[in-house]
Amino acid sequence: MAYLLQLNFPTPISSYTTIPKTPNRIFSFHHTLPFSTSILSSLSQPKSSISLPRRSLSLSIPQFSATELSGTTADDDDDELLLPDELDNEVDYSDEDDDVDVVALEREAKEVALEYSTSLSRVLTIEEERSNVKETGKNSKRSKPKKKIIPDNLLPRIAIVGRPNVGKSALFNRLVGGNKAIVVDEPGVTRDRLYGRSYWGDHEFMVVDTGGVITVSKSQSTVMEELDISTTIGMDGIPLASREAAVARMPSMIEKQAIAAVEESPVIIFLVDGQAGLTAADVEIADWLRRNYSNKSIILAVNKCESPRKRIMQVSEFWSLGFEPIPISAISGSGTGELLDLVCSGIQKVEEPNNILEEEDYVPAISIVGRPNVGKSSILNALVGEDRTIVSPISGTTRDAIDTEFTAPDGQKFHLIDTAGIRKRTAVASAGSTTEALSVNRAFRAIRRSDVVALVIEAMACITEQDYKIAERIEKEGKGCVIVVNKWDTIPNKNQQTALFYEQDVREKLRLLNWAPIVYSTALAGQSVDKIIVAASEVEKERSRRLGTSILNQVVGEAVTFKPPPRTRGGKRGRVYYCTQAAIRPPTFVFFVNDAKLFPETYRRFMEKQLRSNAGFPGTPIRLLWRSRKKMEKDEGKKVTRTKENRAPHRRKLISATK
Repeated sequence: MAYLLQLNFPTPISSYTTIPKTPNRIFSFHHTLPFSTSILSSLSQPKSSISLPRRSLSLSIPQFSATELSGTTADDDDDELLLPDELDNEVDYSDEDDDVDVVALEREAKEVALEYSTSLSRVLTIEEERSNVKETGKNSKRSKPKKKIIPDNLLPRIAIVGRPNVGKSALFNRLVGGNKAIVVDEPGVTRDRLYGRSYWGDHEFMVVDTGGVITVSKSQSTVMEELDISTTIGMDGIPLASREAAVARMPSMIEKQAIAAVEESPVIIFLVDGQAGLTAADVEIADWLRRNYSNKSIILAVNKCESPRKRIMQVSEFWSLGFEPIPISAISGSGTGELLDLVCSGIQKVEEPNNILEEEDYVPAISIVGRPNVGKSSILNALVGEDRTIVSPISGTTRDAIDTEFTAPDGQKFHLIDTAGIRKRTAVASAGSTTEALSVNRAFRAIRRSDVVALVIEAMACITEQDYKIAERIEKEGKGCVIVVNKWDTIPNKNQQTALFYEQDVREKLRLLNWAPIVYSTALAGQSVDKIIVAASEVEKERSRRLGTSILNQVVGEAVTFKPPPRTRGGKRGRVYYCTQAAIRPPTFVFFVNDAKLFPETYRRFMEKQLRSNAGFPGTPIRLLWRSRKKMEKDEGKKVTRTKENRAPHRRKLISATK
């Protein structure tokens, strides 16, 4: 048996740590080696190793026959010869460093995922609008309960009604805490019902914000001015007569929402403006409440009474309405304590139901987003089975983010969020509407606090640049997504191939969401809207799924074997040591590698594709985070050496990424 061994080190041997197990390759040493020539005899044994001084140099070579080794020359395998920088990368760690501390890596993976999530959240932070509403909570009676046990649907309702621009939304924000309702110094901002949970002492209740009640004595031009309605923006292609008819119906639709809130509320807060004084609209609303709702507790609150000296004069003229007026200030919070005392005296304290042991900690939230006039409000109304929001061809009808609790036929609870239409930033800026800018911010914020986003597109309009921008936001936020093609009935001459061709077009133009399911619906007719909930439920399950570490590493190992990471110009190649799922919602995977820079974006996309094809996760984005070994050692402050003595049973072998 003959062996040919040439060991050639063009640089000092101290620059190497190990030599890989590479059959059919030739190595040459130019430097004098301080070991015996008995090395040749030891090469006939499998897994033989040579220990060199200064640094641990391990040469592991399997057993070869004389024919295999003698028939190998540098000319036969010239392209496989290793350069010094290749050897650095082609390292195959010796047995003493061939395993990893799984517990430590799992802990580090969670830290990496949290760090990434925090940094991404800072980048995507939506700039909060400047509001005059300040947070309350200094009163001892406002101490927050430890946990919500009583479901929202069992709490009593408190409706806030009044004419436009008297401060209903400001008072709503004061009572529920935060800036849930848009507050702008212009009339007609709120149009739909807006619910918020509030408490005072031992009482809990739901506060309902409503749109301003417009009396029928108003002319159409005055109504348009008070409600800030435009018949041009976003209404291209709609005949002028239809626009005017929609404008004429708007006041009655807003009043219908206000009436629905009053009907379900045992206590009504009738809000008036102390600075503007008594108006004819206030008198008409008072007569309407007295005539139709005398059996309910009606509280007359005079808002904007900030001055202690003027409040008596401001309140005095409202005695003629037949209710005892209470001076308050929604902005500063003065007088709201007395108001809440009266509110609680008109409702009964709700006890925890005996048949409900514990309120569900997690209820998936589904936000409905898209461009204006694609049918978002129609979808919400079709799902809940009532006119929860106003549906109108007038662009920008919905302004606040409307939250609604919904229970699916299978008993699964969801939190539905209807949002305002999202137009281009340049279009919003050119319009100069503060209300629209705030509405878009609320829509983006709704995406952030949701679990699954239903991206609604209009069938005839297909995909636009703005749809792509919204899809980009959904993917960056890490939310699950269902693409809803609404108004499917408007597509003429449909056949079996129509949906297939349409899906191909959507996939091509929304490549960011190529993992999202597509649902075709006609919301006005109530067709296929239930499929949206079914798809969203499946997406949420996938978004919350955790993949076993052993299965994950098997998938990654097979992917690396099938397609190893590409070499750099210097001959370096990336290696994957270990992979684990560090988080859910969205699924986040951390790859521990030798150097993250050796894994280009194309290879990372390949790995994501392999994970999806082998492990699923449809309808949800997945995060792949790459952690360099050099970075790990730098964070630790020094290189960690592992020996047989400090090994633990929870350590596992590395994933080999070289062929």
